[in-house]
Amino acid sequence: MKTALITHADCLDHVTPAGHPEQVARLDHILHALADLDLNRVSAPLAADDDVLRCHPQRHLDAIRDACPDAGTVQIDGDTHMSPGSVQAAFRAVGGAVRAVDMVITGQATNAFVAARPPGHHAETETPMGFCLFGNVAIAAKHALDYHGLDRVAVVDFDVHHGNGTQDLLWDEPRALTITSQQMPLWPGTGRADETGAHDNVLNVPLPPDSDGMLMRQKYTDLVFPRLLAFRPNLILISAGFDAHADDPLAQLNWDEDDFAWITENLCQIAAQVCDGRVVSVLEGGYDLAALARSAKAHVQKLIEAAE
Repeated sequence: MKTALITHADCLDHVTPAGHPEQVARLDHILHALADLDLNRVSAPLAADDDVLRCHPQRHLDAIRDACPDAGTVQIDGDTHMSPGSVQAAFRAVGGAVRAVDMVITGQATNAFVAARPPGHHAETETPMGFCLFGNVAIAAKHALDYHGLDRVAVVDFDVHHGNGTQDLLWDEPRALTITSQQMPLWPGTGRADETGAHDNVLNVPLPPDSDGMLMRQKYTDLVFPRLLAFRPNLILISAGFDAHADDPLAQLNWDEDDFAWITENLCQIAAQVCDGRVVSVLEGGYDLAALARSAKAHVQKLIEAAE
């Protein structure tokens, strides 16, 4: 069964100011890198309001819609911008994550990669931030739990920045295990090891600046993989940020493409043991365009191998 690639051209209409790291070219480079891979290519639907409301209140949804400009761009926090196409793109990003969950749970795909933007893992309950408007992965997790009736889901976030939004949105959800590794210290400043969730359902793995893939592999082997195996999720969701790459301009970790491939391969192996290989991966960060494209391709190639 082929890996599903879920994306939509509307995600190219979320425009940020010139020089902004979260730019349209990110998605262009990823899609070009994946063009020659054997994937089941699926159009991301628009999310329903009810999908977003699984994690965010109506006033947050209303505020995002109200902030969307008729022309140009508008800054809604220190580094988060919107353009006329941003709301549509954000609903495609959520809709793509939800569609990926539907496909994997119903057996239409073993695993899936959602190539969409804006990203989502920094969006808190009522606070858009860090380039993110809605909590794409957290919404997908809640959809799996509440709509499909799964007992347990796990989120693994290997973006270099802490997934503060996902942590916030799933903090009180005992059916979800949120695991996130991140450089510390680094923006947004959260993600200490003692942040463990309301039900001991959060595992934070801080990594020091200038550390490399060897330390990451040790931490994942010692901490992350045993915790996943003990939790035995019915589905693994990945927040796939590629900004821990050594070439990325926004952080100081020194991973390479092989490290992203290694994480992906191991997560897929665990998924094969505990949940019939069911993995949904959703794009987050990665801001050196060449490194992003190479890393995303390495990630997706491992998803393809796992689905064969």
